[in-house]
Amino acid sequence: MATPCRLGGLMLLLLLGAVAVAIAASHPANEFCAAAGGGAGCGGGGDGARILIKGGTVVNAHRAEESDVYIEDGVVIAVRPNIPVGDDNVKVIDATGKFVMPGGIDPHTHLEMEFMGTVTIDDFFSGHAAALAGGTTMHIDFVIPVNGNLTAGLESYKQKAEKSAMDYGFHMAITKWNDDVSREMESMVKDHGINSFKFFMAYKGSLMVTDDLLLQGLHKCKSLGALAMVHAENGDAVADGQQRMIDLGITGPEGHALSRPPVLEGEATSRAIRLAKFVNTPLYVVHVMSIDAMEEIAKAKREGQKVIGEPVVSGLVLDDSWLWDPDFTIASKYVMSPPIRQAGHNKALQAALSSGILQLVGTDHCTFNSTQKAFGFDDFRKIPNGVNGIEERMHIIWDSMVETGQISVTDYVRVTSTECAKIFNIYPRKGAILEGSDADMIILNPKRSFVMGAHTHHSRSNTNVYEGRKGKGIVEVTISRGRVVWEDGILNIVPGSGRYIRTPPFGYLFDGIEKSDAAYRASLRAPVQRGKTSA
Repeated sequence: MATPCRLGGLMLLLLLGAVAVAIAASHPANEFCAAAGGGAGCGGGGDGARILIKGGTVVNAHRAEESDVYIEDGVVIAVRPNIPVGDDNVKVIDATGKFVMPGGIDPHTHLEMEFMGTVTIDDFFSGHAAALAGGTTMHIDFVIPVNGNLTAGLESYKQKAEKSAMDYGFHMAITKWNDDVSREMESMVKDHGINSFKFFMAYKGSLMVTDDLLLQGLHKCKSLGALAMVHAENGDAVADGQQRMIDLGITGPEGHALSRPPVLEGEATSRAIRLAKFVNTPLYVVHVMSIDAMEEIAKAKREGQKVIGEPVVSGLVLDDSWLWDPDFTIASKYVMSPPIRQAGHNKALQAALSSGILQLVGTDHCTFNSTQKAFGFDDFRKIPNGVNGIEERMHIIWDSMVETGQISVTDYVRVTSTECAKIFNIYPRKGAILEGSDADMIILNPKRSFVMGAHTHHSRSNTNVYEGRKGKGIVEVTISRGRVVWEDGILNIVPGSGRYIRTPPFGYLFDGIEKSDAAYRASLRAPVQRGKTSA
């Protein structure tokens, strides 16, 4: 491998200029650039296109080793010990005593989503600012169709993403079914690089799909090599539970959790798994929040079924006690679906993550401020569902899972980055620090401590469900596509610098599907040839 000296020559100069960015927010953490005229380092071009990270422990999902990393033009060029400094044009970062890891990939976010009569407070710039400050360098957001139309939904989200500041991909939600939707699904996969479709089994009257629609959708996903995803709650039963709570006079945030207990999540998870088995197609269960749902996934995996279980940070470390807080502003910020569960579910989900039953961690970052949450002051059914997490995920998982010894540093990389990249078929371009991979990475200092809260986060929300949470392990540097975008507590980003990442179909989960289909057909011993019986 050539040294950086020989690799010199053309040097990519990222001249994005000084851009004045002002974000409407209630605290200075969101003022990434001065409102008037920008200032030094306000551009987003980072520190140049050539970076050498020296002395750190490079961690991939398969191995951790002391090594240097050389980056040029947004790509990892070399990973090996003792790479010499080529010239003064190379930015050298000392990572001695620290971990150098792939940037996080969040598989589950909702930025600028229209929902329950309002719009999530974080858009594709503030959400990306929060992500990068927390060590996440890519996310996959859910496109919501416009009146069931996938193409219109995608065009809407393309416009929203024009202000993006990091790499992102799209899932597509399916909210109705007809021949047009079926054709549009083909276009989403073949023309637009979307390899996953989400079906809501909850939110009756808005996003919820019936079993017959889900079944048709599973067949279509299989034929396209696209991954079917489900929000697994029994929407009919939830509606019944909500009315039951209202009839009992329970109108506060606690009614939200009481109306949709774990049994309804378990039932829907079981139903989706069985329908996927009937079709013989892989299934991805988003935001697994309960023991009930987790056990259904564990059972299916024991039987050899291809099911992915995704817990989210809130379900792993919080419990529902906050929903009974007498202060509505505090209680309502914890309302999400499926609900945060009673203490005990979180520990069980952590154990399932550490043992491989659950495979990767998302956030379901879907933020609303206290004013928006107050829409449901007299009726929990009107509280917009969603919590934050895109900035906190990497730190919380390190502190709660690595620091406690439940997972290793390589497992940490797997559940926060690599597994997501593999599932959505973008590995090793993403999710790894290997020669030729995109230069998306973080430097984490395991010795430093953090305190979380709304006064320091980069979300536009004025609340934070992890308020006051303390722990160990801080992302000191974030590098996105070869640019230092977070260092010394300072963000260096501009809107419009993000990039859409296509996700190809037929990822590894589809390996062997054709053979198992053939084995099934061979096992039928049918049709049986029968002659007509005489009268």
